[in-house]
Amino acid sequence: MDTQHHNPFTNKPAQLLLILGVFFVTNALIAEFIGVKIFALEESFGLKPFNWNLFGETGSLNFTVGVILWPFVFILTDIINEYFGMKGVKRLSYLAILFILYAFGIVYVAIQLAPAGFWPGSYSDQGVPDMQKAYAAIFGQGMWIIAGSVVAFLIGQLVDVFVFHRIKKFTGEKSIWMRATGSTAVSQLIDSVVVLYIAFVLGPPDWSIGLWFAVATVNYCYKLLAAIVLTPVLYWVHTIIDKYLGKELSERMRAEAMES
Repeated sequence: MDTQHHNPFTNKPAQLLLILGVFFVTNALIAEFIGVKIFALEESFGLKPFNWNLFGETGSLNFTVGVILWPFVFILTDIINEYFGMKGVKRLSYLAILFILYAFGIVYVAIQLAPAGFWPGSYSDQGVPDMQKAYAAIFGQGMWIIAGSVVAFLIGQLVDVFVFHRIKKFTGEKSIWMRATGSTAVSQLIDSVVVLYIAFVLGPPDWSIGLWFAVATVNYCYKLLAAIVLTPVLYWVHTIIDKYLGKELSERMRAEAMES
């Protein structure tokens, strides 16, 4: 009996899916935890604010920190889509959501635990008067982000795989950039608007509609620009995977991915 085909440690497609899946879930999970922070782009690079004016809001270009990692999720989504089809992306997306919900369930329990007597004031000399309140504020606000992200992430991923395959039907194996950028352009418009609305308009920060539109706009523009800039990386990763799989196996997997 040939055990090589069934052994996930020697089966190349299984190994590829394992590596891509772990990286995909890890990036999505980390992005959820760090996304609670809003940072100013110009000041982060030591520049003066551009004083942009969008929807009545002026000041720096503001982004959620989570946008740093989402471009990698876009690339992984397109690569998984290319070799494992819509089913592969959907299953990993559902798995990512389950792990995210699990992680935030643990965080919720952690917030509820009574702090040790010395802990709340242990960082007062560093400008944090109450560590328990700070802990609850950061991770507690993340509960709203998780609600928005889960909804936006699921809708965005489903839209992404659908648009990706629609474009690929017209382009075939050519124009990887077109289906990657096109699917990202549509899916991330939905993601950027939905996640910020649930997390920051319905959530505790209680943003104004103008601020919501302004931050959503700059976040979406960043994601779209990142997808374009990272296109060479997408081609590079495709080349590495094709060499790893071999021409025959790579072509077969792509064909099966389209059929699925």
